[in-house]
Amino acid sequence: MNKKLDKFFKISERGSNVKTEIVAGLTTFFAMAYIVVTNPNQVVGFTFGGIFDSIWNAVYVASILVAVIGTLLYAFYAKLPFAQACGMGLNSFFFVSFILPALLSGSDPVEGYRQGLCIILLSGVVFLILSVTGARAYIAKALPDCLKKAIPAGIGLFIALIGFKNVGIIQANQYTFVQFFDFHGAITGKSVFDAWVAIAPVVLALLGLFVIAILEKKNVKGSVIITIAGVTVLYYLSTWTLPSFDLGMIGQSFKDFGEYGFLGAFKGFSVFSGGTSAIVNAIVLVITFCLVDMFDTIGTLYGTASQANMLDENGDPIDINKSMASDSIATVTGAVLGTSTCTTFVESASGVAAGGRTGLASLVTAACFAVCLFLTPVAAIVPACATAPALIYVGVLMLKNFAKVDMKDITAAVPAFLALIMMPLTYSISNGIAIGAISYVIITAVTGKFTKKDIVVTLIAILFTLRFFLVTM
Repeated sequence: MNKKLDKFFKISERGSNVKTEIVAGLTTFFAMAYIVVTNPNQVVGFTFGGIFDSIWNAVYVASILVAVIGTLLYAFYAKLPFAQACGMGLNSFFFVSFILPALLSGSDPVEGYRQGLCIILLSGVVFLILSVTGARAYIAKALPDCLKKAIPAGIGLFIALIGFKNVGIIQANQYTFVQFFDFHGAITGKSVFDAWVAIAPVVLALLGLFVIAILEKKNVKGSVIITIAGVTVLYYLSTWTLPSFDLGMIGQSFKDFGEYGFLGAFKGFSVFSGGTSAIVNAIVLVITFCLVDMFDTIGTLYGTASQANMLDENGDPIDINKSMASDSIATVTGAVLGTSTCTTFVESASGVAAGGRTGLASLVTAACFAVCLFLTPVAAIVPACATAPALIYVGVLMLKNFAKVDMKDITAAVPAFLALIMMPLTYSISNGIAIGAISYVIITAVTGKFTKKDIVVTLIAILFTLRFFLVTM
């Protein structure tokens, strides 16, 4: 191992090696690569044609660039095995708040797009100020112990849900809300081959999960990436399909990025025009994006750091200030480039599960994203059925954190449970933290367990309560 490389990334110090870090970086990339296409889809609301195609192209390029930059910040500054990209949920909120109103009113969607970028830029600046002053880290450390332990477990369920949903193991049901994959309905009236093609993703995903468990039990190194590669090959061979590359739109994507996305945030200050109501609405939106990104990041950091045994003596992530600063800078950068809020990605836990412990893993992930700029998109090669097992397995690993919650103390048990269950049920890490914090404050206040150190979590609960009533998400 190169001594300079080892010393810079602290590879040996953290009990890892170069091979493991490379495998971890690849694992993280494949687990979160779906964001390359999903983010522009969410920002434009799956509305295509005309100017929306140009916005899509601009967001596509910006999404990849900010993922590269944000992840490199983790690699070289924080030196942690985490990756960044545009946050799911926040991109949908971006569409609902800025693109959809323009679409419904018949106004210029580019103007709505740029107004949204302006709001993201301002929220990113607020993030940065809070990070530089240490306020974000202080807020994170001030969370009650029961929530610190419940958050990683809740994120585990959330990650597992993403895996189940991405591959179709869990489906929507108008009567029961969700259901298991309908094998009978999928194969009825089809030939043997067509029936297999219909159920192959679910079968291969479940098979992949079993394979990971078996390989882990036998202490096979790189079990996650081995499974991702194996399931990918098996999927294409068994369904007799070939991965496709769309290289024709690369030039147009960069052209639209330069014309519409890059520096578009500085052309969107019209969001504050229109009187007092417009100003108040803009301020509420800035605060909302701040709250959601802050607690998504805090939750992800606690979850992944706990999984990697990278917590300090107080149960807080190591180098949390650098992590917060990396996240803040990436959000500001994303707005300038032309995309929605960038945040630390919860799928980083899949790379941690594969053994990633240093910034070298993040460097590998960033390099993979960079390749996507010129292969539109290379991420599409790996099907959802190959990455879903990794996400579900991470959920299994992270759930163990909930065992540390003192379930005999009801003031800790109820908030912890709500934080745990509300993350997957509301499809939001920040909502889980919010509901857990609100319940903690109410229960401790009424039972006389409230202490001076709970003032911070009380302020958090108040802010989230206001957000629930003032902003539709």
